[in-house]
This record gives sequence, structure tokens and C-alpha cells, in this order.
Amino acid sequence: MKFEELGLNAQMLESISYMGYQNATPIQELAIPEILAGNDLIACAQTGTGKTAAFVLPIINQLTQHKHGGTSTLIIAPTRELAIQIEQQIQGFTYFTDIQSLSVYGGTDGNDWEIQKKALTSGADIIVATPGKLISHLNMGYVKFDQIQFLILDEADRMLDIGFHDDILKIITFLPKNRQTLMFSATMPEKIRQLAKRILNNPVHLSTEISKPADGVLQAAYLTYNTQKIPLIKSLIDNKPNLKSILIFSSTKLKVNDIVRGLRSKDFLIEGISSNLEQDAREEVLLRFRSKKTRVLVATDVLSRGIDIKAIDLVINFDVPNDAEDYVHRVGRTARADETGVALTLVNEEDMFKFKRIEDFLGEQIMKIPLPPQLGEAPQWNPKRQEGRPGEKGKFRGKKFGGKKK
Repeated sequence: MKFEELGLNAQMLESISYMGYQNATPIQELAIPEILAGNDLIACAQTGTGKTAAFVLPIINQLTQHKHGGTSTLIIAPTRELAIQIEQQIQGFTYFTDIQSLSVYGGTDGNDWEIQKKALTSGADIIVATPGKLISHLNMGYVKFDQIQFLILDEADRMLDIGFHDDILKIITFLPKNRQTLMFSATMPEKIRQLAKRILNNPVHLSTEISKPADGVLQAAYLTYNTQKIPLIKSLIDNKPNLKSILIFSSTKLKVNDIVRGLRSKDFLIEGISSNLEQDAREEVLLRFRSKKTRVLVATDVLSRGIDIKAIDLVINFDVPNDAEDYVHRVGRTARADETGVALTLVNEEDMFKFKRIEDFLGEQIMKIPLPPQLGEAPQWNPKRQEGRPGEKGKFRGKKFGGKKK
């Protein structure tokens, strides 16, 4: 569907054209008319489907027609990276308008605090904030949110996972009750539904498919012993100049540096990123990866949601994610929108049951690719779970899959 069919005004259509957008995604087709109609909304859509533009476009559309003094829109996001990303999109779409926006997040110096304070008191039209830093400002007593018309919670499930439930409820006590509230989430667990009941007014429920990766993702897996993982990745990326942007996910922060050291090469730059890094350092690493100065980025799940890095050629799960939703978020970093990409998962003996559970959730078997012969024999596919002894939840006993002793 063309954006011209969604009820947006001429000024917004010019901005959309300037940003290079052509056709609306399914979640944009569903959400934009409902938001323009003034309805509260709870929307569920998988990562990489254009959720940010789905709420940013109609909100800016309304502000260009009925702009009032003070801050009219508050967008809450779970992480600093996502807040920055949202505000960057807002700046692009408001290039031809006089609408002002600012992001509010932690990890900044005193000068940034003063800039944030000025925006929160004098009234930037749109504030994008992380919950913790926003509450720090709210507790100082100078924030002016009496003109808020629109409240948007982005990646709401992620915010609850991080532990921001009470912070969200506290922030809402500072807002007018008469407002339009929009909740966007990649998943819709019961805790999200309960929160929606408390803060939304007769919301419209929208959903697109969330349980499967985008059609453009070619998925495959390698059965491998842990000692074969680094040599396997080297064989996949060495002498492959067409793979210019590679993202590797580790399930733990502790493994990130080990993977970086194992893959280090004189031919390209590889870096790691996790919550252990300071915010400024994380932004610098992301900037180098976005600009293709860094070819390989090793990350924890801090990057699996809400970070829009275009044209990632290959995603590798060094470990099997804990559940299917985490898998979808990880592989969703490639093949965003209408692009294509490859997602590979390295499955050791203990993770076979977990990977089979992901396949069952997705309703499909993911192709298993044989290891390169030079890496030796691989484990045999045997996803039957071996239960530990009583009191040993999550452990395995006896022999490992593939016949090797622990």
C-alpha cells in the first residue's frame, strides 16, 4: 500500500519521499489510520517491520496540523541506543517542519543534563526517553508534561523484561489522563496485556506475524562441538569479501571477548559490544559497525532488539538462544524490510533440544549444513533431552551427544 492511501497530509508525504520510503509495511498500514483516528493502540509486530515509522509518522502528521505549546509527545524506549535511533528517525521526518525533538537518556555529562533539562522545561515538541533517566528529571520537579497528548511505549515487552514496570507506572502519574496512548511490542505476554489494561483506554488491538523471521532470511544451522565453533566461523568469513557486515551473537557477556580474540584477523576489524562497555564506547563501536569500518561485531542480546543497522549480510548465533522469540529477534537483524540475508546457528550437543524447541515453535525444520571436512566429525543430530538427576535442573548426565564423555 502507498503512503498516499493512509490519510497522511502533503507535508508528511514530502518528508516520507525525502527519507526514501515507498510502500508502507503491514504494521504501518494497520497502525497509521488507527492512530490518526485518535484511538489508543496495542500493536504487536516482529522486529524489522517498521514499527518506529508506524507511530512516528501519524504523530508528526498531527503535530504539523495542530501544534501546541510545550511538549506534546512522550516516547519511552528501553535502551539508550533505541532512544537515539527513534529520535534520528524523527529528525529525518521533521526536516521540513519546525517540530523540535530531543532524546533523554543516561550515561551523559553535565552539559547534556542541562540540555535535557531545558528541553523538558521549555518544551521540545517530542521527547524520547529511557525510563530511568526521565524519572531522575521528574524527581527534580521542573518537568512540564501537562500538555502531553501522545504517549508511546516502544518495545514494551523489553522494558518489562529489564524491570521498568514500576518506573512506567510512576511516569504515567505525571501525565494528563486525557491523552492518546500507544503501546508497541514484539511479543504479547500476559504481563503486557495486564499493563495495557491499566494504562490504555479501550485500545484497538493490532498484530502481524511475530513468530517467524522475515521471508528474506535464509536460515541454516551447523551441528558442532564447542571447540569447532571458532574454526568454523573463520572458514565461513575468511576470503569472503562479499560478506561486508557480520553480526555474531553470544548468549553471555563473558564469551564476547573470547570470540573476538579467537577471530582476530590482520585483514579486517572485529569488535565486541555488551553492557560491560560504557555508553559512549558502545555508541562508538556501533558507529564503526554501521559505517562498515568494523566488519565483524560480536554482541550480546543488547543488540537483538530495536537497533536499526542496515545491510547486515550475515548473522551468526554462536550459541542457541534461550527461546524462539530471542531467536527471531536475533535473526531479524538481517533481511530487514525488503532486504535479504543469512542467519546461521551453531548447535552443540547440549543445545540440540533447545534448538528443536525453536524449530517446533517456528513450525519448520531449519536446514542442517555439514561441517567442512577439515574440521573433523560433527555431533549427530539427537535432540532428545537428557534429564539430570533430582536437584540438578538443567544438567546432563552420562555421555554427551556424539558419544564423548563430559
